[in-house]
Amino acid sequence: MEITELLWLEEVVSKIETKHHVTPKEVEEVFAHRPKVKKMLRGRFRGEHVYRALGRMEAGRYLTAFFIYKRTGKALILSAREMDRKERQLYAKS
Repeated sequence: MEITELLWLEEVVSKIETKHHVTPKEVEEVFAHRPKVKKMLRGRFRGEHVYRALGRMEAGRYLTAFFIYKRTGKALILSAREMDRKERQLYAKS
């Protein structure tokens, strides 16, 4: 899967900044460093499914991002937050 661009909705940016204390720049950094990606849900439209990306920033922070992968190669970010304990274990194993 090659992601060419991250797409942001204002309400998502607001939510991840206020609720999860994650900035769009941090999410972009995670995607720039080849996160571990897994399909989580089948999408409403053919070829557009919901995925989870697990990644680590250069500063050491572990993040989880959820996104819809568009057929155009773009990723519509749905949410992002700190990895939970189980996700960190999965990330460490792979």
